[in-house]
Amino acid sequence: MNRLVILAPNWLGDAVMALPAIADLRREWPRADIIVAARPSIAPLFRIVGEVNGIADVDHLDHAFDAALLLPNSFRSALLVKRARIPERWGYRTQLRGALLTRAIDPSKGVHQVEYYQHLVHALGVPNGPIEPRLTVPDAVREAGARLLADAGWDGAAPLVALAPGAAYGSAKRWPAESFAELAGALASDGVQCVMIGSAADAATASDVARAVDAGGHDCVGLRSLVGKTDLPTLAGVLANCRALVTNDSGAMHLAAACGVAVTAVFGPTDERATRPIGDGHTIITHEVWCRPCMLRECPLDHRCMLAIAPADVTVAARRSL
Repeated sequence: MNRLVILAPNWLGDAVMALPAIADLRREWPRADIIVAARPSIAPLFRIVGEVNGIADVDHLDHAFDAALLLPNSFRSALLVKRARIPERWGYRTQLRGALLTRAIDPSKGVHQVEYYQHLVHALGVPNGPIEPRLTVPDAVREAGARLLADAGWDGAAPLVALAPGAAYGSAKRWPAESFAELAGALASDGVQCVMIGSAADAATASDVARAVDAGGHDCVGLRSLVGKTDLPTLAGVLANCRALVTNDSGAMHLAAACGVAVTAVFGPTDERATRPIGDGHTIITHEVWCRPCMLRECPLDHRCMLAIAPADVTVAARRSL
């Protein structure tokens, strides 16, 4: 193997959960050029992944690669590598794309997403290594995160907890803004500063939390927001300066865990058995009702799976992680 292109998953959490499979490939082919082809929203992550030699535009591939590994299950991804005339095309046999692949693997079922990606490379003859996604944040990236936090008001000494109130999949995955506000107030009473993180798409949700802080009279002098102000490497740098993260089921959850940050995650409509953060020191909080996990973007009922999760319970878990 001289040149391998890996088509990355389309979402941040999935991209992080693919890191152990990518590490398996690097151990198998230590001298190969491993290039990741990714959407523009995800590609910056791979600038700080040590096993990767470079990044390519997923829509402009060519035949300069010996093989392509498809982590997305889509028909489109198989068509892209077929049209690029890449001789070896490997992936799961999904969405009627088997004829476009040179090695089509039957997908595994009922496993964690990390195991799903590792099963694919194992079926291709590549031994699996550790299952826990790990990301070594470069010193320069960590320092850039610290500078951004300082500009937002962090004194560099107070314990810092990140809050990720957004969720890309839909509103059903979001713990209420009022609950995040109560949590931030409780942590502030302990002398802990909180910083909200997320993409620009999470700006409205972060504003809801800030309004809930004001409306509830919570003493959150330390509550800051970096929502929409970080690219993925800088977000990793910010998280690397935090003691813990409290989050919905989100991409930030997996990024923080990979950076070695303790995570307290609130799960409602999604299945923690498939997408929980892997590793020690993480806490998953759920409220069991008959309809979860429903996997719906919007709740058609009363959203009890999230509304019934008490801020006091999440506060206890977050305090335990500090």
